Amino acid sequence: MGSDEAYNFVFKVVLIGESGVGKSNLLSRFTKNEFNHDSRTTIGVEFSTRTVQLNSFTIKAQIWDTAGLERYRAITSAYYRGAVGALLVYDITKHLTYESVERWLKELYEHAKPNIVVMLVGNKTDLESERSVPTEEARDFAEKKGLLFLETSALASTNVEAAFNNVLEEIHKRVGSTEGVRSSISAVSLSSSRGENTEEQKPCCRNL
Repeated sequence: MGSDEAYNFVFKVVLIGESGVGKSNLLSRFTKNEFNHDSRTTIGVEFSTRTVQLNSFTIKAQIWDTAGLERYRAITSAYYRGAVGALLVYDITKHLTYESVERWLKELYEHAKPNIVVMLVGNKTDLESERSVPTEEARDFAEKKGLLFLETSALASTNVEAAFNNVLEEIHKRVGSTEGVRSSISAVSLSSSRGENTEEQKPCCRNL
């Protein structure tokens, strides 16, 4: 998955939320179909890519993970730069991680594009018996803030594909038809020797 085949768009999506909510495992489940039970954190931004088909378009999703930096409030504007989508993740069994959602949303909107697609994700539904955040409460909050919403389990692989794909579909609706939007990547460049991909190397979305 995610080889440098021809693709129409590159969309940068960031994972945000408190430490320990399962962001890294959502990333690894979506990009590699893996789940790591070892919860030790690697400090430093990481990203993985996966290429998906949306209708007749090939989308390269570049998913960025804070990889522990959120513990130190060390996330900088470079992390958000060029992002056109975000998954704001909380743990359904830890209400404090849900209570911090508003702060994360504020930080995201301070650094990201105003039309960024945001999905609120309640992770760890495999621990339903320990739930402390009611589904309806989170859904109502998401609707009030204009966010997409879904509950997932990276462990059980529940709704992980749907979460990422729904975000990518919404991004494509908003920016996919915009003239000149061939990439959302400005913090990194993807190496490619394909002539048809040269346009994708340019930073974009500055006029959105």
